Amino acid sequence: MTALDGLPPWLMGIVALLVVLGSSLTLIGTIGLVQLRSFFDRIHAPTLGTSWGAASILIASLISWSWIEDRIFLHELVIGVFIMVTTPVTMMLLGRATLHRQRAEARLSALEGGSHDIGNAADELSVEDEALERAEDEAEAAAAAQVPPPEADAKP
Repeated sequence: MTALDGLPPWLMGIVALLVVLGSSLTLIGTIGLVQLRSFFDRIHAPTLGTSWGAASILIASLISWSWIEDRIFLHELVIGVFIMVTTPVTMMLLGRATLHRQRAEARLSALEGGSHDIGNAADELSVEDEALERAEDEAEAAAAAQVPPPEADAKP
């Protein structure tokens, strides 16, 4: 006999459903990691699979062991919160670092006279640079159009 033999059948069904759901989400994230082509797609799928899959499995564990031991196991909630908070943050940091690197490579390629065909980051970079140049031109025009204060026009 194991400790899980003491669970009622309805609770075993809920726990089994949560474990299968969590495992399926994690499997989908893993398949996405292998099958998707771009880096940005590859970091998105495992993030969802990891956070929601792990949360489902941890909830199943929390329910089953809280029933068996007649007390609530809070360390599983802490693990779940930690995973749900850190996984998306890690994904955003990796994505931003990669985007920054692609933009730097596009800028370097443009300075060296190479093509701008480094991917979507180069297209975004050129649009961003055009907008920045327009804003700088408008700021220079506005500064040049300013009228000097009246004290500067008065002669002594």
